[in-house]
Amino acid sequence: MNLVASPARLSTASNTFEQEFALRLHWSAEEDAAIEQRVEAILADVRARGDAALLEYTQRFDGLHAYGVHELALQPDELKAAFDGLPAEQREALAAAAGRIRRYHEAQKRAGGESWSFRDEDGTLLGQKVTPLDRVGIYVPGGKAAYPSSVLMNAIPAQVAGVAEIVMVVPTPQGARNPLVLAAAHVAGVTRAYTVGGAQAIAAMAYGTATIPKVDKITGPGNAYVASAKRRVFGTVGIDMIAGPSEILVLADGSTPPDWVAMDLFSQAEHDELAQSILLCPDAAYIDAVQQAIERLLPEMPRAEIIAKSLDDRGALILTRDMEEACALANRIAPEHLEVASREPHRWEPLLRHAGAIFLGAWTSESLGDYCAGPNHVLPTSGTARFSSPLGVYDFQKRTSLIEVSEQGAQGLGRIASVLARGEGLQAHARAAEMRLRGDAAPAA
Repeated sequence: MNLVASPARLSTASNTFEQEFALRLHWSAEEDAAIEQRVEAILADVRARGDAALLEYTQRFDGLHAYGVHELALQPDELKAAFDGLPAEQREALAAAAGRIRRYHEAQKRAGGESWSFRDEDGTLLGQKVTPLDRVGIYVPGGKAAYPSSVLMNAIPAQVAGVAEIVMVVPTPQGARNPLVLAAAHVAGVTRAYTVGGAQAIAAMAYGTATIPKVDKITGPGNAYVASAKRRVFGTVGIDMIAGPSEILVLADGSTPPDWVAMDLFSQAEHDELAQSILLCPDAAYIDAVQQAIERLLPEMPRAEIIAKSLDDRGALILTRDMEEACALANRIAPEHLEVASREPHRWEPLLRHAGAIFLGAWTSESLGDYCAGPNHVLPTSGTARFSSPLGVYDFQKRTSLIEVSEQGAQGLGRIASVLARGEGLQAHARAAEMRLRGDAAPAA
């Protein structure tokens, strides 16, 4: 194989940098009209015909024939058998990764996922009640590859949050079931699992069918059809986010072996031709060394063609004036994954405001976060890290306000509410508050 990858070479000192940089980052917001129309038709059909439509689409898109959706259900003993049947090395790795992910999300829950309340000076109680969702659906991709890590990252925080029922859907083209995915569902506490995928699976979980129950929220990544379906059912159910192509941004000071950085850039480029890998560094000689490592290592990669296409179309090696400027540029990009490949990562971390996840130091490869470090790998993409957060326990909980007003409190609050309600022209609001002022009829003791 004689593939060559040529990510764009840019310099912030160039007069044309802003235009060249904008072209690299540009991501069309225009929706594919054909996909949107097909997804709309699939959603409407599943909503109207339920299981019958689901069976037809599963046969059409996955080549999987069944006489009823119940035949597509994965039973708990089948999930356990998949786990028990794995080689010992895979069983141990899966259990270790699940344990770390569970510990991280348990700590996350303790830090901010508890109910609270307080009473003010007049005895009024104010607070917040945090409760888990009743039933969630997790989508696990299964078309081009199998992703047991996605099972762990979606199901475990839901389980830690206290969700009573976790419904998993995963496409199995031609009926090929991946044992690691099934084993991960067993380890992560999935309640029900079905071998269906695509927009039809999203529709089934959003609207419910005779076999697949309606859920409260859908999480997990998927292809363009899945993303479009999630966008369309939002409001009927909750969703985590609309995920775009994967991204990595490496901030390097020149101290990390160039081969390590080249491989880290590959780690996201191999996902998809549309994935983006960018290096920011103030050392021109080091950038040259990374480019040389890319050229040397690329032929060794099984997914070399995908990597080369990704780096050619969307990759960039950018020379900055200094590390401070690199940090400022990183904030503009707001990447999904941000590696700080530096001798002093904690010097630069306070300058970094926008990223899905920050990986500190040369030893912290992004791939460890994808599989087993503990924090969630479902992260905001396409610059949405400016206002979005990683998937977590809080995505599987909801908050309900608690208010208990004492008789004394009703006197002061009632007068305030009365004035404001009358100012808005809402007389019943005002009267409801006024009736509780002393002198009006009081409730029976």
